[in-house]
Amino acid sequence: MKPEVTESDTIGDLFARYVVPNYTRFPVSIARGEGSQVWDTEGNRYLDLFPGWGCNLLGHCPPAVVQAVGQQVQELIHVPNTWQTSLQGRWAQMLSERSFGGQAFFCNSGAEANEAAIKLARLHTPKERYKIISFKGGFHGRTLGATAATAQVKYHEGLGPLMAGFRYAPFGDLEGTARLVDDETAAILVEPVQGEGGIHLPPDGFLAGLRQLADDYGLLLMFDEVQTGCGRTGEWFAYEHFDVVPDIMTLAKSLCGGIAGGAMLTTAEIAPSLRPGMHAATFGGNPIAAAAGIATLETIENENLLSRAVALSAIFRERLEQLAAECELVRELRILGLMIGLQIEADAEQVVDRCMKENLLVNGTQGNVVRLLPAMTLTDAEAHEGCDILTDVIKQLT
Repeated sequence: MKPEVTESDTIGDLFARYVVPNYTRFPVSIARGEGSQVWDTEGNRYLDLFPGWGCNLLGHCPPAVVQAVGQQVQELIHVPNTWQTSLQGRWAQMLSERSFGGQAFFCNSGAEANEAAIKLARLHTPKERYKIISFKGGFHGRTLGATAATAQVKYHEGLGPLMAGFRYAPFGDLEGTARLVDDETAAILVEPVQGEGGIHLPPDGFLAGLRQLADDYGLLLMFDEVQTGCGRTGEWFAYEHFDVVPDIMTLAKSLCGGIAGGAMLTTAEIAPSLRPGMHAATFGGNPIAAAAGIATLETIENENLLSRAVALSAIFRERLEQLAAECELVRELRILGLMIGLQIEADAEQVVDRCMKENLLVNGTQGNVVRLLPAMTLTDAEAHEGCDILTDVIKQLT
């Protein structure tokens, strides 16, 4: 008897025939989502602790974003950035007032935001200064410029020669960073918490030391907050945890509640260096993204979700510290707000696959790190449900 052909099988056939195979895809076709739960085309429900690859910080289909986007598509979908819209201006104001002030350039993704930051750094500094120091284990995007900034050889294979001018320092090594500074250095680019690299927090004083180094040598300090920004860590932006203010900051992922959107923020003194004709993003800051971005910021404030992120973080910390104490496979727990990395003495992909069979969605990165980026809107019961499944799965590996 032939096995029944499911709708997921049919969709999988479409992808195999018509979609470029640049992703390793799971054999599951997601049909709808609500909060921290998704359902596949066969009606199976999954608890999602990695919603939208970190983009769905408010969960799937957050009501205020859905309403804002639904209303906006009936009024104005897109106009070029040679025109002004009140939405884009208001969105920029809200981001400015919640961060270090200054001005915003809007784009569509984190890689684009980092490309804008790279250009701005070169344009703002003297012509002979073009080098940018980034950090081993970091990740800044998939465009060629952002790939060159990403100090992980596995992302460089087959793409050379890479864009010139990047120098790689060990993350957390202030002296090693200082040794790379020369007369051609323009900027330092760093994730305040490395995300794809395995949820690595900076050592005490490291970011403050980078700030001092930048000030001493006239460099720009650029924070890639694509993953950490917009409340993920329990503060609006991760730099607030370390009392270090960057000159340039890049945002994306959760910026628009799941709608594509990115931004680069910089000070009013630096911003004019990105002068007309030097950079653009056709869809950047479009009315749909702006409406979603505003609704996202308002939701976080109206529902007190920064505090909620802190409370949820405490639940995960308690449960996963308990797991670490009971299970010798767990080597280290790294957590800041709702950025959670569990380093294990095993292949993290085994955990991902086994969790999926138990209807829990998590992520594996760097080979042995189980990564969670749960939504701020996760319930206590869902947090415990996820920890129960993850605990059972990891203990079964021993």
